[in-house]
Amino acid sequence: MGFILLAGGAEFGGQMAAADRQAIALAGGADVPIRIIPAAAAPDNNHRQAGQNGVNWFRNLGAADVAAVPLIDRSSADDPGVVRELARAGLIYLLGGFPRHLGQSLGGSRSWQSILSALGSGAVIAGSSAGAMVLCEFYFDPAGSRVEKGLNLVPGACILPHHNTFGRTWAPQLKKQLSLTILLGIDEQTACIAADPAKRWRVYGQGQVTRYSKDCTEEFGPTETFFLFQADRQPPP
Repeated sequence: MGFILLAGGAEFGGQMAAADRQAIALAGGADVPIRIIPAAAAPDNNHRQAGQNGVNWFRNLGAADVAAVPLIDRSSADDPGVVRELARAGLIYLLGGFPRHLGQSLGGSRSWQSILSALGSGAVIAGSSAGAMVLCEFYFDPAGSRVEKGLNLVPGACILPHHNTFGRTWAPQLKKQLSLTILLGIDEQTACIAADPAKRWRVYGQGQVTRYSKDCTEEFGPTETFFLFQADRQPPP
């Protein structure tokens, strides 16, 4: 089993270097293949530039094998070449943009199965903003102002990205709609990483991760750790 990285946005710059260097190390080092999925940026035709930004960023961090795969919609998510590239990756990064388009592109696709296989073989699966949102059980689609089913890599959770700018304004509505779900607000240039959703998450970057549960709201800063669910803090019987 590999690792999951969830980032709040503004991913390729500043203090995100700490999280991404850790992701590279967990994936196996600077020589492992890093593959970037730009599909969330496709609806406004920004996927090429967004993908190249990611390639430049990881190369500047010392990564030797970085590429953006041409996965931009549901059809290309079943492309055999894309599926092969994802299968061999040590770090797969889902970019931000339009969450519903990304979720519909990956859901049920051969690429998503390849991503799950890579995770099972030890890869790091990372997502920022929309990329992080769709990895959870639920996500909020701001374009349609409604809650959608995510890819469920992180069950029982819903991400509020860009939490320090506008994401926190979603919290009151989502606490009512998803009363049994953990809301995780992640600031820009901030990420959290875990080996398993039920294990400890560690915070990296410049901001905070805010955990909203039914009973309380907690904030965690850089280098601090937290459990997604309160019950996970209890020792096994």
